Amino acid sequence: MSRIGKLPIEIPAGVQVTIGEDHTLTVKGPLGTLTQQVNPAITVTREGNTLHFTRPDDNKTNRSMHGLYRSLVNNMVTGVTKGFELKMELVGVGYRVEQLPNNVLDLVLGYSHHIYIQLPPEITLEAKSDKRANPLITLKSTDKQLIGQVAAKIRSFREPEPYKGKGIKFVGEQLRRKAGKAAGVK
Repeated sequence: MSRIGKLPIEIPAGVQVTIGEDHTLTVKGPLGTLTQQVNPAITVTREGNTLHFTRPDDNKTNRSMHGLYRSLVNNMVTGVTKGFELKMELVGVGYRVEQLPNNVLDLVLGYSHHIYIQLPPEITLEAKSDKRANPLITLKSTDKQLIGQVAAKIRSFREPEPYKGKGIKFVGEQLRRKAGKAAGVK
């Protein structure tokens, strides 16, 4: 049995879970509504305030999907109750961020041009630029997959480099640093 797949999901108060005929799970909570299509091989049952996931056999694809769908639905339940938040920091001289209307992010990352990103409406954006500290980008959403994908896209414009650490990094992330060029030894 999958260690993750066999764990039940507790449904908190105020959250409604609907299992559709076409293997669609809908989770509705105080922060929004999320849906997920579940593979027909994985059986989802509800017993009181818990959800259980079972697989028909130990086939390799069924084993891999067992834990996957349990994790996806657990993230949906967490998202509609608490939500997810990611903080990113711009490290570098002259790096700036500005929040424009209509959920548009304006990045200045040392290139000869500005980078504009239109964020999905499901994501709440907060950008802070301070003269004394590194600029911060805070992303909030109920969908963990979407917020991770958007954060990866933003980070891809200027990934942290290993020598000076300049680039876009997550707050609290430990970067592997390299020593610079060694002094000339005679």
